[in-house]
This record gives sequence, structure tokens and C-alpha cells, in this order.
Amino acid sequence: MIRLTELALPLDHPESALRAAILERLGIIDADLVDFTVFKRSYDARKKNTEIKFVYIVDLNARNEDAILARFEKDQHIRQAPDTAYYPVAKAPAGLTERPIVIGFGPCGLFAALILAQMGFRPIVLERGTDVRRRTKDTWALWRKKQLSPESNVQFGEGGAGLFSDGKLYSQIKDPKFYGRKVMHEFIRAGAPDEILYVSKPHIGTFRLTGVVATMREEIIRLGGEIRFESKVTNLSVRDGRVAGVELASGERLDSRYVILALGHSARDTFRMLQRNDVFIEAKPFAIGFRIEHPQSLIDNARLGKYAGHPALGAADYKLVYHASNGRAVYSFCMCPGGTVVAATSEPERVVTNGMSQYSRNERNANAGIVVAIHPEEDFPGGPLAGVEFQEALESRAYTLGGSDYCAPAQLVGDFIKRKASTELGEVEPSYKPGIKLGDLAPSLPPYAIEAIREALPAFGKQIRGFDRKDAILTGIETRTSSPVRITRDRTSLQSLNTRGLYPAGEGAGYAGGILSAGVDGIKVAEALALAMLDDLENNSGAHK
Repeated sequence: MIRLTELALPLDHPESALRAAILERLGIIDADLVDFTVFKRSYDARKKNTEIKFVYIVDLNARNEDAILARFEKDQHIRQAPDTAYYPVAKAPAGLTERPIVIGFGPCGLFAALILAQMGFRPIVLERGTDVRRRTKDTWALWRKKQLSPESNVQFGEGGAGLFSDGKLYSQIKDPKFYGRKVMHEFIRAGAPDEILYVSKPHIGTFRLTGVVATMREEIIRLGGEIRFESKVTNLSVRDGRVAGVELASGERLDSRYVILALGHSARDTFRMLQRNDVFIEAKPFAIGFRIEHPQSLIDNARLGKYAGHPALGAADYKLVYHASNGRAVYSFCMCPGGTVVAATSEPERVVTNGMSQYSRNERNANAGIVVAIHPEEDFPGGPLAGVEFQEALESRAYTLGGSDYCAPAQLVGDFIKRKASTELGEVEPSYKPGIKLGDLAPSLPPYAIEAIREALPAFGKQIRGFDRKDAILTGIETRTSSPVRITRDRTSLQSLNTRGLYPAGEGAGYAGGILSAGVDGIKVAEALALAMLDDLENNSGAHK
């Protein structure tokens, strides 16, 4: 198979043009091109007011491939295609009785459980929250009625925090084994659109993702796995430096010497439980800030020029970075085209925001986090859980500033820059539910973060015209950009540094950021666990009794 890269075609090209372009590029006749698939399609908008082009990466089968590759030996855009198929690393032996436990059923836990089930290890999944159907009802209760369910919300439940998001499926992680393709293929098998496999920035959207996750859950069960909802892990059993099992809030104990910790970044009570059990944890950097909203049309016009609104391009996104004079990095985070700002708290009397889009991305506003990077040694010294306490204090303050009823504090960008409280909205209508309370956002974050964002917004306005428009909305606060801790693991075995058999994984453990990277990490730890189980069996460790 041959991989052909950097194949550019006009935006409105007919379907037949791609095949013709391949033939022309390789200098072969139609009969010599057996078949081809699009590996990736992106677009080049550098000349947005003259011509935007689609740029393809194509994998193809052709007659006389060796001769073609030899002819283009010096052309870096024509190479042998890599093997992106997934190959299981292990198979559970017949009669294996010990079952691995997966704690958490977000993207990481979902794929860890799926891979283990596909290899025959019959995992037991313990999820503190509810299934997607009930979880959706509970989440809407907060948004519409200001009723919070602490164990079933945007953060906790089947699908994890990624379920109520844009459903973004792209990442900048290194993926030499193409685990990301495995993630995509499994999503497609479960009902996601085929296009996620080749578009440059794929997404599914919340409503579609709920069905996909539910289908994958049934596949795990069909393969012998077990999913237990409303099963909160409250303690670990550790013997001689090795995990021996878990204890649930119900008092039930489950024995296993192989446990995957696929926690979300909001599992603060579980972080504290791990610290009580002396599991190695360290503080890590994260970011804090606000959600900003603009009309989506403003972003489309700035990014796509005369092609704004073109159906083949959809809603435009952006990515911004600014280095403030006080040394802080300010950047856009989790940009949601055509989406909404949502209430994302998992704890009573706290306010947290996040962004969400549906598959269509056709809501009125674009939103993104505008956040400031912070560091434990400088900003919240005091131990591995100091970042958790830092987040909690900010979120409690935001709750008070919002009116103590889960409404969020908000301010117009123009007023924020001028250091004056907002009293009325302009043309931009905020999307946050259950609602906002206009005022002054300065008390909601530390002064260094406020000053850095104030300095960054006009600079962003020079990159995207209108970004600093006076009536754009800032909604506070965004604190859960990533986990404030790292449950550090050995680089080779992927086990906890000081608790054997415990596999920290995914976003909550500090090893992922988003659906795709979390899914990939779930695959990695599932493989590491499976190989360790087989190795222990071979060495007569007592794992198989």
C-alpha cells in the first residue's frame, strides 16, 4: 500500500476529481489504481479570501507498487503506507478466575474495559455515577432547575466528562502504534459517523456520543465484562505494597490484584482516599480562567473569509496563545464552535463552567476557555493536593459571586478590560444555563490571572478581528482544564510507583487530556495489565488459583 500526502484540490471539487488527481500525481493509468481510501482530509485557509483548498492524505493500492515507489524514491510525499491495524497483545487463558477491575467509565475506562474484554479478561467496571440515560436527566436538572446530583452530573457517570463536551476526537499526542485509529474504529462500529476517521478535527457531539457509549457498554458485557453503576470506590486494600482489592461505598469488597484507576479530573474525594493509602501522588500544573462567547458568524468571517458558512467547512474554530508581561501564558482551551457554555460542577455550592457542542455545531455562539497556566511550586505550594484545595476555593467564591444559586458570574469583555462592573448585556446573548449574574469578575481569580487575561484579550483581537468586541461575554469560572494531580506511574510497567498492580490512567491520573488521548491511554494500560497478568501466571505468582 502507498501513502500519498499533500494532495490539494479545490474546495468544491467533484468526487471524481480525487481519483483523477491521484492518477495524475503518480503518472499511472486508471486500470493501475486498484482502490484508495482517504486517511486524512484537512483544509488550507491561508488564502481565505481567494481560495480555500482541501488537502488530502490518501492510502492506495496499485499495480506495480514497488516500481512506483522506486520511481518516486526522492519524493517525501509518496511513501509506503504504515500498517495502522490494531493487533491484540494477549489472550486470556481458559479458566482464568481473577478479574481485573476498572475504576471509572469515562473514555479511558471505557477503552481499557473494551480492550480487556476483547482479549478475554472479563473486566469488572466500577462507575460511581449512572448510565447515560439517567445521567442526562440529572445533568439537565442542574441546567434547567438548579438541582445538582453530586454523583450524576457533567463530571460523573457513564462516558465521563467527555460526554458533555464537543465530543472532540483529535489530539497532539505521539501515537506510533496508531492506537488512535483503534479508538476511531470502535466509535464507528458503535454508531459514530465514518467521517471521524479522516476529517482533520473530528467530533461526534453530545447527543450522538451518548448512543455510541451505550452501544460500547453492551459490547463489553457481551464479551464477558461487567459494568456496575452507582458503585463508588471508597477505599483500596493494599498488602505488602500491592493492591489486593477495593471497597465500595455500599460496604462490598472486591478482590483483585489488578486495578486500573481511570479517574476523571474531578474525583477529588478519590484523590484524598489514595493519599490516605499512601499511593504516590504529586501536584501538577493546570489552568484557570473564563469562558468567552462570540457570535459564531464573527469567528467564521475571521477564519474563513469569503468562504464563511460554506457547508463543506462547517463552523470555524480557533487556537490562540499569548505570553503576558507578568510571565503568564494565556491560551484558548476546548474551543466549541456553534456550542454552549454549560454548568459543570460536581459539588454543592460551587460553580464551574465548560463548553459543549452538538454534532451539528449550529448554535448561535462560539465559546472557548480563555485560561492562564499556573504551577504548583509558585501558585499553590503545600503538598500534592494543594491544587485541589486551590480549585475548591475558587469555585466556592464563584458560587457566591453568581448569587449562590448555581448561576455564574459574568462580565462583558469591554467592561472587563476597562475594570468596571457590567450592568447590562449587548448583542451577544450568553448561553450558560441556569443563568448568569453580571458584575465584576476580578474577585473570582487571583490578580495575576486577571491581569494576564486583560492584557491578552486585545492581543487576541489583533489575531481575530472582533475577538475583543465590547459585548462579548466572559462567564466564570473555568478551573477544571486538567487534573491538578498526577498519580505517577512507572514508565515501563505503567503501574503506580509504589503500589504494584495499580494502573493510574487517563485524565484524572494526569496522563491524558480529552477523549482521544484518554482512550489511547486506556488501551495502553489495558495491554500492560494483561501482559502482567500472563507473566504472573507463568511465574506461578498465585494470580490464577
